[in-house]
Amino acid sequence: MTMPATISKYQIEAELGRGGFAIVYRAFDPALQRRVALKTPHGSLVDSETADRFQREARLAAGLNHPNIITIYEVGDAQGIPYIAME
Repeated sequence: MTMPATISKYQIEAELGRGGFAIVYRAFDPALQRRVALKTPHGSLVDSETADRFQREARLAAGLNHPNIITIYEVGDAQGIPYIAME
């Protein structure tokens, strides 16, 4: 599977890791001039249930504030691909 060039406004730079459910990329946000981690589900797992799961995960993580927990920058959907942008 080839790495996408962009997801939403984020320019994909490299794959950082993958698990059974999702892939995490290092990406660049040109609007804010910063690097982010961008999490997307594997392509075969994209459906409405997956999109809901990403929304829930982002809301739960965004509600936490601790130095050892990532900050959520954005949650969205780009051409049917749900994503979470985080520090």
